[in-house]
Amino acid sequence: MEVHSHTHSPRKKWTHYLFEFFMLFLAVFCGFLAEYQLEHKIEKEKERQYIRSLIEDLQEDTATLSNNITINKSKTVLLDSLLTITSTPGLLQHNQTNVYYFARVGPRIVTLILNSKTFDQLKNSGGFRLITKSKVSDKIMEYYNQATFIKMLEGLYFEEFSHYKEFAAKIFDPIIFRTMENPDGTVNRGAVSASLQFKNETLFNEFGVYIVYLNGSLKSIVPLEEKMRNDAIALIQFLQNKYHLN
Repeated sequence: MEVHSHTHSPRKKWTHYLFEFFMLFLAVFCGFLAEYQLEHKIEKEKERQYIRSLIEDLQEDTATLSNNITINKSKTVLLDSLLTITSTPGLLQHNQTNVYYFARVGPRIVTLILNSKTFDQLKNSGGFRLITKSKVSDKIMEYYNQATFIKMLEGLYFEEFSHYKEFAAKIFDPIIFRTMENPDGTVNRGAVSASLQFKNETLFNEFGVYIVYLNGSLKSIVPLEEKMRNDAIALIQFLQNKYHLN
């Protein structure tokens, strides 16, 4: 019986195993780098998309704030005129139609409604973590935080307006107010035969106090809206420069 000898493969050197391990490690590491680079690129693009969307919101805010400022400034003029007439007996007697108009239209301010769609997305979805450029997040937060104080003053204004209406109910004829209304909800001055129900000096003095309160609150709101509009314009410029979006 013949005996066959078994052939053995030559034993690999440890350096060979080390080389195989290194190549495997290199392949995994390169795959990790490629995935990281892709994720980083996607996040950078998301960041730029957020900034573009935020700039569009700020441009809309700028137009909104400009409109609010124009209207609310005109209301302060009407309230000033209303106070002057109601506190001057000689003027009151000959300007009752104007008093009806000023008293109805003057307190109708425009409240602040910002387009915070993108800002809310950044907050609620954790998108602020994508904002990596220096000072960007801080400036965005500083801008939107201004609205809190404006809304607080608006709340104070409407509390004062409630008291104002209580006194107005004692002075003005509601039927005349109704004849001044247009179908679209606006108010016209009209050539109405206006007659104040009471010509009580004490009552008009008390009414005048609330005109002063309303106008004071409104005159506090307008400069804050002007500052916010200017900050919106500055923030747009800052973001465009920071992200090279000009």
